[in-house]
Amino acid sequence: MHAHIVFAHPEPASFNGALADTAEQTLADKGHTVTRSDLYGEGFDPVEGPARYDTRADTAYFSALTEQRHAGDQQRRAADIQHEIDRLHAADLVILQFPLWWHAQPAILKGWFDRVFVYGALYTGRMRYDEGVFRGKRAMLSVTTGGPARTFSPYGRGGPIERLLWPTHYSLHYMGFDVLAPFVAHGIQGGGIAYQDRDGFDAHRQGCRQRWTERLQRFATDRPIPFTGWADWNDGVLADDHPQRWLG
Repeated sequence: MHAHIVFAHPEPASFNGALADTAEQTLADKGHTVTRSDLYGEGFDPVEGPARYDTRADTAYFSALTEQRHAGDQQRRAADIQHEIDRLHAADLVILQFPLWWHAQPAILKGWFDRVFVYGALYTGRMRYDEGVFRGKRAMLSVTTGGPARTFSPYGRGGPIERLLWPTHYSLHYMGFDVLAPFVAHGIQGGGIAYQDRDGFDAHRQGCRQRWTERLQRFATDRPIPFTGWADWNDGVLADDHPQRWLG
């Protein structure tokens, strides 16, 4: 089995870096091969736009979808993007490792979605959701938050963590991945100590790493988050007779 980690934190010595290292070591110890995209370390540019395309399908008006498909058809896709696509195709498991910043993923990771998930080669109007190009592959988020777990509960001030991570989860589902429940390390404060003394904070971080190691032992048997698919919809809306439909 081959795993690929997409690491989105500017500091390799951060706790996010430690979690990425833990994943790599744990999976390698189980006999799996592991690669990593270090978005900051590799200087990944997350900004999509006309400057990305040396030969345009339409020089008068920029459409990312049109130019992404044209670049692929002409075999003129940017080398960094093709490299990321090749890494995803090679992986059986994709782990996104990032901190929650401003209630979402860092901009560099959002831009990675914008530029790497190219129209035409990786999705089309029909090739998505449960018929996506990455169906059969698994994906999982490993996320850190500054606030403690209770603040990301349904009535917490941060809002339910499931709701904050929904757009990222759904984008992975859109591409066909089987999306596993996230691993979340709460209460991680950069280099500071907001909720414990130093010894307590260090023990908390060590406990998070141990939980992550244990979680990685069962990734192959974890049940994916249930999503609806093409057979469940009627003109893009959940069918009236679907068992999950709530009729109010």
